[in-house]
Amino acid sequence: MKQILSLFWSMMVLAACLPKPATPSGVASSEPAGSAAPSLDWIEVHFTDPAAPHADDYRGGPDEELAAAIDAARLSVDVAVYNLNLWSIRNALLDAHRRGVSVRLVVESDNLDGDEIQDLAAAGIPVLGDRREGLMHHKFVVIDRAEVWLGSMNFTVSGGYQDNNHLLRIRSVQVAENYTHEFDEMFMDDLFGPDSVADTPNPELAVNGVSLEVYFSPDDGIAARLLELLEGAQDSIHFLAFSFTADDLGEAIRLAAANGLTVAGVMETEQVNSNQGTEFDPFAQAGLDVRLDGNKGQMHHKALIIDASIVVTGSYNFSASAETRNDENLLVIYSPVIAAAFMEEFWRVYAQAAP
Repeated sequence: MKQILSLFWSMMVLAACLPKPATPSGVASSEPAGSAAPSLDWIEVHFTDPAAPHADDYRGGPDEELAAAIDAARLSVDVAVYNLNLWSIRNALLDAHRRGVSVRLVVESDNLDGDEIQDLAAAGIPVLGDRREGLMHHKFVVIDRAEVWLGSMNFTVSGGYQDNNHLLRIRSVQVAENYTHEFDEMFMDDLFGPDSVADTPNPELAVNGVSLEVYFSPDDGIAARLLELLEGAQDSIHFLAFSFTADDLGEAIRLAAANGLTVAGVMETEQVNSNQGTEFDPFAQAGLDVRLDGNKGQMHHKALIIDASIVVTGSYNFSASAETRNDENLLVIYSPVIAAAFMEEFWRVYAQAAP
């Protein structure tokens, strides 16, 4: 069943001011007792559910929410995505273009020949490939320079209906400015990968009292920031990782476990079996509670939940390629409410994974 983070549910979670959890059913809060709950009507969290009855019909997934948002666009829609073949997104972009909305698309060049992408180009929508060895691995959309959709989900049938993924909707002009700047760097300046410039307009900001950090790879040194966040964990680290080959991040997680922190994770089975230098074996040898996923599709999340109050999300896999070669984005959200939504997804994926 599609899970949507509603404002009412968010306010109820924060108002409860629960203690830090001893079991998966709890939700930790770092908010001081009696503090006012911030409004979270600016953000939605959507998760795919490959086990849902509607998944086989390719209906009811997060792509429908995104398509509806594109349908409501009045001025512009900028799309940077690794691949796109969902008809819902193609049709929404075509409709937006026909009614005079500025639509622009950046994709990974390896996927330029896809039928749906060619449909967009044939209609007169400008489409740019990265034309380089590294991947244009983003998955984000900026609508009317006022809201951003981002996460781990490619806009594909598998991404929306067969794989475990998440898609966030963030209504914030400042966040949108960051992602528009990244888009223009690629689309207007033709700068990809190591040629990118570290000049994000609002790398640290707050939206309605919630602190955010926005990073782009390879220009912003994401790995160093992730290491700081992991080393700063006080109680727990949970992770969902499609690809995890970064030794320094793996070592930080193992050290946290050795120091008594709760650590648990789920990794994509196919990647563990095919990647050289995967961190799964060192995790297992250290006795960490890390499982191989149980989804017939891909466990495609790239997410960290730290101390049940900090969420790290985006397109960035925990790998050297993500750090040094690919165009990627990463968002850090300081919110027990958003962390609670991701923890619910974590335990759902964890329960389906092999012990």
